[in-house]
Amino acid sequence: GLLVRRRACAAPIPANMTEQQEVFNCLAGDAKNLASCSGSTRLRDACTFCTISLDQEEVYRTKVLEKSLSPFYGEDFYFEIPRPFQYLSFYVYAKTVFQRDLPIGKVSIRKEDLSQYSGKEHWHSLQPVDANSEVQGKVHLEMRLNEVITENGSMCQQLLVQIIECQGLPLVNGQSCDPYATVSLVGPARSDQKKTKVKKKTSDPQFGETFHFEVTRSSSYTKKSQFQVEDEDIEKLEIKVDLWNNGNLAQDVFLGETRVPVKILRNDTCHRAWYLLQPKGNGKTSKVDELGSLRLKVTYTEDNVLPSDYYTPLRTLLLKSPEVKPISASAAHILGDICRERYVLPMVRLLLHHNCLVPFVSAVAAMELDHTQEANTIFRGNSLATRCIDDMMKIVGRSYLTITLKPVLDEICESNKSCEIDPMKLKEGDNVEANKENLQLYVQKVFSSITQSSASCPPVMCDVFRSLRQMASRRFPDDPQVQYSAVSSFVFLRFFAVAVLSPHIFQLRPHHPDTDVTRTLTLISKTIQTLGSLGSLSRNKLVSSIRVVPRPFCCVRCVTHVHSSLQFLNEISSNVSKESSGIEDSVVLKEGEVQKRAQGRKRIGKKNFNKRWLCVTNRQLSYHKQRGKEPLNVIPVEHILGVEKLDESAFNRKNMFQVILPEKPLYIQASNCVEAREWVEVISQVSRCNEGRRSHFHPSAYLSSAWLCCKATCEDQPGCKPCTMLTLANLQLDIDCDRETERIFSLFSANISKLQKMEDACASIAVYQGPQKEQEEYSLFTIQDPKETFQTIQQIRIVLEDLQNQHEAFKSVLTAKYGSQ
Repeated sequence: GLLVRRRACAAPIPANMTEQQEVFNCLAGDAKNLASCSGSTRLRDACTFCTISLDQEEVYRTKVLEKSLSPFYGEDFYFEIPRPFQYLSFYVYAKTVFQRDLPIGKVSIRKEDLSQYSGKEHWHSLQPVDANSEVQGKVHLEMRLNEVITENGSMCQQLLVQIIECQGLPLVNGQSCDPYATVSLVGPARSDQKKTKVKKKTSDPQFGETFHFEVTRSSSYTKKSQFQVEDEDIEKLEIKVDLWNNGNLAQDVFLGETRVPVKILRNDTCHRAWYLLQPKGNGKTSKVDELGSLRLKVTYTEDNVLPSDYYTPLRTLLLKSPEVKPISASAAHILGDICRERYVLPMVRLLLHHNCLVPFVSAVAAMELDHTQEANTIFRGNSLATRCIDDMMKIVGRSYLTITLKPVLDEICESNKSCEIDPMKLKEGDNVEANKENLQLYVQKVFSSITQSSASCPPVMCDVFRSLRQMASRRFPDDPQVQYSAVSSFVFLRFFAVAVLSPHIFQLRPHHPDTDVTRTLTLISKTIQTLGSLGSLSRNKLVSSIRVVPRPFCCVRCVTHVHSSLQFLNEISSNVSKESSGIEDSVVLKEGEVQKRAQGRKRIGKKNFNKRWLCVTNRQLSYHKQRGKEPLNVIPVEHILGVEKLDESAFNRKNMFQVILPEKPLYIQASNCVEAREWVEVISQVSRCNEGRRSHFHPSAYLSSAWLCCKATCEDQPGCKPCTMLTLANLQLDIDCDRETERIFSLFSANISKLQKMEDACASIAVYQGPQKEQEEYSLFTIQDPKETFQTIQQIRIVLEDLQNQHEAFKSVLTAKYGSQ
């Protein structure tokens, strides 16, 4: 899905408190019937891949797939959008035998049209990749109509067009362009063109140039209006502005155009506005041959997040849920009841942030256990308790998964040894005995990694597992194994086994694994589920279960696994403190290729930047000449005094940031805007508690004996701009409580009809001592105390109505002036 969040403030909040954030989650499915301009025969010998771009900036790409005219990508991309954009584009490329990337076609969706495709899969026809349609950015114009006296004394009209500036022009070959603009007055019988100066190495050129065009008036002119061109000409004359990148010796590259009709000056002699650049000819293309189709799933959601105080009543109502008796009458449980088919992640994140999740989950799980009749069905359904625990493990357990599984999964995916043991699925040349040994080795490594990881299990998960274990023992005192099945049903079946099966979803692998590796991971995942559940079975059930364990695992090994499993389940769910070496495990938080500027250089130059492999762990930041090579430099995390974005003007490069160190800052250029944002966030997180963090920084560089930002000549001069402050939300799992509360409000609003039915059910039960009508619908709700539940629903409705009024007030003032930036 694609999620867009717009944070804004209702009147009378000042405009400088407004914030906009956007998040994408895009699923690139598969393509079919691909063809190329050179013919599909040539394409059959080429591999293909797909990229995602914001306008002309590539932010993600899939892995390269082998020769196929109908490739399956199946990759899911989630990222926050750090800048405005016009188009979300998907490009399909063919990689030829000479390793050249040839564009096959593209799918471009305007930002305004994304809601049309929300939540559903669509096949999109590929369109040709035409250089004249690859545009982005905007231009600021001013047009003015003046009356002047010519040399012969006659009066005529003169049109003044000022090109003030442009913003957001695309990168060309990864670098800022050398833009210039042409300005033309176009009509049926004329085309006067003028040209600005070339601006070097910038995507936000400041032109500030004015051009004059004479507009000939008709002989029948009368001063009936200030606009002195005859009517038929008004409809036909227009100003056309084209942006180009100066190619020096190469051909100039088209960057976009905009057309403004002169008739816009009918009622005003001066017009000043911003215009989005458009494709040449407004993107109209002639009919082309079929290039194939691309299947995408894109979900678009927009959240208008109000100031924090507006959410206090709803937030308070939700946070007191663990104390409500019975728990089914709480606001959080009511939300889960009316959203049974939908996720409850915002509620889990909110409760988790305020340390209310464990008591709430314990109360909900206790209620579920009261209605569980058999021990072997404990926590096996899709209940509110299981959904909350699932979401909790995904939120707090990401680093735990990275520490525990990433090294062994990397080995499995990169070695790509066959583990197929089904005789019907063996490939030619496969040795089933060798495959069994491979599978046994992989399962042993994965299972050992899991059962030896208790010291890394997050405390919140341990608290929940301990509570589940105790409640299960009390509910089924005659079954000593149920306490373990209550925990294993989550940690093995719903956490580790799922991560092994789909490592890319948990950021354990960069791409969706290929077919062979997917089959191997499926076999490992199924075996892990079985082995993980052995420790929670009685002796009789254990004997029967061992019989269904895959053949490579003999009874002796199964008994060993049972012991390891029991010990692990005990350690993550007991009151005994876990043993720890006192040294935190090193976890790779982010790594990738960047451009690093050599430290200490005083001048600007291409040679000052070198390609490096940057790696950030929870202990250190290091950069290497290449991936896997020895580090060229290692910087302990405690030495980092801050991390901030760097102005483009510092080195005429986009997507730059600086790591502030005691001696000299480290200047780094990321590959795109999304990567730059992620690097800054990760480094900020690991260094947030460092002593001596700087309060101010220089947003530009120290070059030619002066800071470019404040012109101070002393290199040790304190910064001229306040550093970005880390909020409490950043310190606790990066949870934005206002954003989550707004999403909860949206969930309640989307299910208001179900909330009304639940309220009616409470009234009916309270008055008639039981539901008298629509009994089947009322049975969908959990109503233990109708009066208490009715009162909570009334409070929810009051809060929702107040928030809705605030949103309406915000919308009434949310008006954009035509042509505003």
